[in-house]
Amino acid sequence: MIDELLDGSGSQSDAASAAVEEAVRKAAAAEIVPRWRQLATHEIVEKSGPHDLVTVADRAAEAHLTASLTALLPGSVVVGEESVHADPEVYEALKGDAPVWIVDPVDGTWHFAHGDPGFCTLVALAVRGELLASWTYAPAREEMAVAVRGRGARLNGAGIRSGSPGPGAALRVATSHPDYTTADQKAALLGLDTEGVHARPCGSAGLEYLAVARGELDAVAFSWEYAWDHAAGLLLVEEAGGAHATLTGAPFRVTGANALPFTAARDRATADRIRTLLAAR
Repeated sequence: MIDELLDGSGSQSDAASAAVEEAVRKAAAAEIVPRWRQLATHEIVEKSGPHDLVTVADRAAEAHLTASLTALLPGSVVVGEESVHADPEVYEALKGDAPVWIVDPVDGTWHFAHGDPGFCTLVALAVRGELLASWTYAPAREEMAVAVRGRGARLNGAGIRSGSPGPGAALRVATSHPDYTTADQKAALLGLDTEGVHARPCGSAGLEYLAVARGELDAVAFSWEYAWDHAAGLLLVEEAGGAHATLTGAPFRVTGANALPFTAARDRATADRIRTLLAAR
């Protein structure tokens, strides 16, 4: 049973995590990679706008992962971006007692659909809102990042640490795309338009979190809270030594009702600084 939800001995936990990693790799190899740069026009559909796309690869990969992950952990359920789009009630499983696989089959679909390598598959395992493990797989970059609560973060098998920004260095921050922010959220994000902060719109959220976890980006500041975009990355950043906070200072909850925008950063001091700037507007 995924080694009693990844809380068994080290070797058993590693084997359980490896089984999930293999499931993620197989889904990508079967449903995502063969369609990259091969999509026909009719296989790409807009959802809420031109930056919010879904492809046949998203749907097929989520179906593949749903079958394989629930087989690995009987009694578990899947909360995936495409299943929730089809039935919003599915999202309520995050508040239930059953183990939940939180899945974004193709994070960065716009990049995937345009032939860019900046996309990934995100999977996280949670129970009653607590994140236990996560897998971030960028097949076009041949990168697999894994985090298990209390056991650290690894990229392609090697441990990673987020570290801290250099003294006096300008903070590099990836933020929500302006197309997906309310007027109030835009105003809050304008708090980052200040000396000592270099902010830019984000690409794939999962890859931005990975950049924070490996110390290549200082922070993210996001104004939406869909669990499939954030769960895997938040645990990855935490296990790499980073921190996250919502506008009130409380940690981000995958179950929702967060004070937005929120931030995840390389260390607690950076998270506090970004949150203070966001709250100032």
